[in-house]
Amino acid sequence: MKKKQKIMLVRIAVTSVALIILHFIPVTGLSRLLLYTAVYILIGYDILKKAGWGIIHGRAFDENFLMTVATVGAFGLAVWEKSGEYTEGIAVMLFYQVGEFFQNLAVGKSRKNISSLMDIRPDYANIERDGELLKVSPDEVRVGSIITVRPGEKIPLDGTVTDGSSSLNTCALTGESLPRDVKVGDGVISGCINMSGVLKIRTEKEFGESTVSKILDLVENASSRKSKSEAFISRFARIYTPAVCGAALLLALAGPGIRFALGMSPEWDVWLYRALTFLVVSCPCALVISIPLSFFSGIGGASREGILIKGSNYLEILAKTKCVVFDKTGTLTEGVFEVTGVHHNSLNREKLLEYAALAECDSTHPISKSLQKAYGKPIDRSRVGNIEEISGHGIRAEVDGKSIAIGNIKLMRLVGIEPIECHGTGTVIHVAVDGKYAGHIVISDVVKPTAKAAIASLGRVGVDKTVMLTGDAKAVAEKVADELGIVEVRSELLPADKVTEVERLLDEKKKNEKLAFVGDGINDAPVLTRADIGIAMGAMGSDAAIEAADIVLMDDDPMRISTAIGISRKCLSIVKENIVFSLAVKFACLVLAAIGIADMWLAIFADVGVMIIAVLNAIRALRYKSE
Repeated sequence: MKKKQKIMLVRIAVTSVALIILHFIPVTGLSRLLLYTAVYILIGYDILKKAGWGIIHGRAFDENFLMTVATVGAFGLAVWEKSGEYTEGIAVMLFYQVGEFFQNLAVGKSRKNISSLMDIRPDYANIERDGELLKVSPDEVRVGSIITVRPGEKIPLDGTVTDGSSSLNTCALTGESLPRDVKVGDGVISGCINMSGVLKIRTEKEFGESTVSKILDLVENASSRKSKSEAFISRFARIYTPAVCGAALLLALAGPGIRFALGMSPEWDVWLYRALTFLVVSCPCALVISIPLSFFSGIGGASREGILIKGSNYLEILAKTKCVVFDKTGTLTEGVFEVTGVHHNSLNREKLLEYAALAECDSTHPISKSLQKAYGKPIDRSRVGNIEEISGHGIRAEVDGKSIAIGNIKLMRLVGIEPIECHGTGTVIHVAVDGKYAGHIVISDVVKPTAKAAIASLGRVGVDKTVMLTGDAKAVAEKVADELGIVEVRSELLPADKVTEVERLLDEKKKNEKLAFVGDGINDAPVLTRADIGIAMGAMGSDAAIEAADIVLMDDDPMRISTAIGISRKCLSIVKENIVFSLAVKFACLVLAAIGIADMWLAIFADVGVMIIAVLNAIRALRYKSE
């Protein structure tokens, strides 16, 4: 428990004991007033100070001002009536401070949970100098340096393993409990915990650009992007608080005025008491505190599952998602391609693969890598020249002085060659040499094990429509869509076509419904931006994914999508519950206070009690159980 919370707990305890003692001590007159005033100042001096600063700086109408006016007024009323009943004013302040104490505990618990879940910031990096390992700050390590990570240590910087093998705990990043095995040549990202062997890693990014820094920055700054609900509450509080202050003043003056006009006793003390009670009831603490806390807890709960949400506005949009549009490769499929067929024409199998692999030597696309793997020999780049990539079609290059065209049917027709149709299932790569058709290569991708269950789970969280957009051939796309149970599929699309399709779907949806696009965050950046909400899949270590998407899933499991939507809907449901509950109790008690039925004790419940209930309800968003 922090020092301030301990001090507050002592103040609450001392005030409570003092009130009990004073209740049984027969003290009257000025001595009684001074003793009760001392107790009041003990429990309320910080509130009085905040109210004073608020008035000085032109921000008078807040909960501190309302509480000060109400409690000081209750004291003044007791002095005016010479009743000596100062307990009520102190009790209002005491219970308000109790509410604040529990609220701070709840917020602290929420922040602590998020901090522990995101405890991925590395403290140091090991650099070898003169045969010894020295611990240095990750900020001091330059790109290209070799660092050593021993078992139990966090990987401080993104890089590639140059020596050793191990298993990595990625739970804090992805929410996945299973370890990830790495060996020489594998890329690793900061924030993972090395579990077994010693690793030597060549760094590829500075600490400020590393994955761990970007993740921490996203979580820490998520609260800066406000949801519509939060913006509404802020506007509501700015109008509501001055309005209720005016209403309380009107109540204090109008009641006696009407009674006087009717020839009755004004009863100033009765109506002043009602106005003070009205002020205590009117404090908007429950709304002002619990709504942002609900979204903050929702973002924290999502982080626990390896889902990074850039702001509460995106959490609110996600809750209204009715249509989810998927890219195929790397999103619903593994993105690990293998050559499953080579249908040659004018060349033999080996020569066709050789020309294809060499022409694709500068590409990092998974299909290119699969061609190079199937070729199985070192790539001699000196044999290749004049490489030209044609977006959405393929590549043209010169290999050993021969003109090579490799790509889809559109590329073959673009260069004036009629391809031979392939009846195999998979991505078909056509190859032409010196203007003549040489054959085609069939490459197949594997559907992710959880993809089918992920599509089904979307229906359970309220998604009405699923669509798949891909540049693959129609036969391949429809086979994957049928296997997964996707309602609608569009194939053979260029990047610009995907944007057009998303715009069409946006026009078709209902006004209050939202559309989410799920892609890899690199090739699909334009579509991620155009959709109501962009979700990056398989984004571990991808700068483009973090920049382009509104939500980043730290592993490539499509099941995380329904989890994210479920969390957002639970969070929004909690927000609505708190708004309805808080306003209903507030307005009911305001009416009761105005007509004289509610006293200060009911006012305390309407303020502090409602706030505590709303805050406890808000922190439920930290936990989400998938169906």
